[in-house]
Amino acid sequence: MDVNSKKLERTSKFVNFVISLTLCIFLILLSGKIIGDLNRAVKSPDMDDFKDLVLLSQLNAQSAKYSSEIEALDQKKETIERGMRVARDNYKNEKESFENWLKTRRTLGSPDKDKEVTDRAGRLDAFYEVEHAWKEQLSVIQAQIDAIDKNRRSVYDSASVHNAQAQEKYYAALKTYRLKVFLVRLLFVLPILGIGVYFFIRHRQHKFYPLFFGFTLFSVYTFFFGLLPYIPSYGGYVRYSVGVLLTVGLGYYAIKHIKSFMEQKQAELKASAQERAKKVQTDTAEKALANHFCPSCGKDFFMKNWEVAQVKNTAGATNSLITDFCRHCGMELFKKCESCGGRNFAHFPFCSSCGAKITVK
Repeated sequence: MDVNSKKLERTSKFVNFVISLTLCIFLILLSGKIIGDLNRAVKSPDMDDFKDLVLLSQLNAQSAKYSSEIEALDQKKETIERGMRVARDNYKNEKESFENWLKTRRTLGSPDKDKEVTDRAGRLDAFYEVEHAWKEQLSVIQAQIDAIDKNRRSVYDSASVHNAQAQEKYYAALKTYRLKVFLVRLLFVLPILGIGVYFFIRHRQHKFYPLFFGFTLFSVYTFFFGLLPYIPSYGGYVRYSVGVLLTVGLGYYAIKHIKSFMEQKQAELKASAQERAKKVQTDTAEKALANHFCPSCGKDFFMKNWEVAQVKNTAGATNSLITDFCRHCGMELFKKCESCGGRNFAHFPFCSSCGAKITVK
């Protein structure tokens, strides 16, 4: 870095992250409005579109008519049942009175020939006939109710069959509608995802990378949260297939990128140490020194205690564990300042003791 300040570096990273996140949030909000309006491009099916409303109206009218007739007959039936209860009570009371009268009555003649007995038995039969007449009327009304209710059930079954057929057609149209909505969303999301992937691959070192990275975050969010929830299920085949394709695509890119990076590093290591030293950037050098690895091959430049001769003091032990050259690739790691002789990391621009410029040969 031209300005060797850790605080400035952290602040710069934080500001870049805030810029990327802010841009991503506003793009998500904007795309949410756009994606929400995309549904209007495809007409949503309505259940009433698949129903014969005239037929249903006629069936409902017939059902209402039958219900009214049944209600009227139920009221009449209730009246008859009240009459039956009165007749039954009268018959019961008269019968009890007659039986009690027979037990307490004293007559010289035969009770069968007595006129009063005959009259009272006739009144008892009259009450029974009244109750029987009410029962006959009740049976007739119940038969009428059963016939009308059968017709009403037939009308209800016809309406149910028609509604079931309409519902089946509606669900089929709804699947088609959702597929069309998904395709419309796909036409909107795929270019965004493609641009986001392109920005991530091609513009990671760009000076305006925070803006490109914000768009990349937005494209990933739009794909996974703006598109995938609307993918038709089809028993999970679509979702699993999308997962397989994404895994294969990202895995292919990752494997190819890692292999390319390894081949590039191997090609770089074939060059001389001096040529490789000239390509080491300052920020790479800072990370290499902080994590004690070679900035060229990436291997640790600290030697193990058993790799060096036994030392007499701590300071000497520390210095003896650090070599001036990488024992893996030959890169020069530490060198003495030509002005003051101080030992410095060879890839820093200035001496830490006198401030003189360090030249890489």
